[in-house]
Amino acid sequence: MAIKPYMRSILIVAIAFLSVLPATLCIEDKCAACTAIAEELERGLLKEKPRNHLDMRHRLDSKGQREGKLIDYRASELRVVELLEDLCEKMQDYTLEKVDSSTKTWIKVNNWDLLKTNKQEARAHSKAISSFCGRLLEQTEDDFTELMKKGSVQVGDVSKVLCEDLSNYCNGKSSSNKTVGDENEDTDREL
Repeated sequence: MAIKPYMRSILIVAIAFLSVLPATLCIEDKCAACTAIAEELERGLLKEKPRNHLDMRHRLDSKGQREGKLIDYRASELRVVELLEDLCEKMQDYTLEKVDSSTKTWIKVNNWDLLKTNKQEARAHSKAISSFCGRLLEQTEDDFTELMKKGSVQVGDVSKVLCEDLSNYCNGKSSSNKTVGDENEDTDREL
C-alpha cells in the first residue's frame, strides 16, 4: 500500500514535532532553570528606577480634603506586577548550552544569529524554560509577592528565595548561567 502525498507530509511534520517535543515537555535540571529565571528577575530589580509613593488619595471628604492611602512603591503590589509582568517572555531569550559531555547551562542569547548550536533545538529549549517560568510563577507568585511587599527579597537573595525557600528546586545547589551575544558586557562571550 502506497502512502498518499498529503499523508507523507503529515507524517514528516509529526515526526519533526515529536523529535522536538521532549525538550519542551521536560526541564531536566529544574534548579538551573529556576536560577536562570531568578537571575533575570534580579536584572529587573537592578534596572528598577526609584519611584515616588503611590498616591491613592482620590476622594475628597466633606471639608474638601483629600482622603485615602499613600503607599510606598517598594511595598506595593504594583512593583511586583511590573517586575513579573514580562519575565516569562524574557526567558524566551534563554537556551541550554552544552558545557561538556555531561554538563549543560542556561545562557541568555542576545543575538540568535551568533548561536552556533542547532537553532531549532535552541528555540525548543527557550520555549521550555519560558513555560517552566510560567509554572514556577503560578506556584510561587502569591508567596513571592508577599515577601517583596514586606521587603524580604533583596538584590542577591532572589535565587535563594525563589529556588530554595519557595519552590524547593535547589536545596543547597548552586548553578551558573551566562549571557551570549552582547559584546557590550565584559562577562559575555561570543559563540
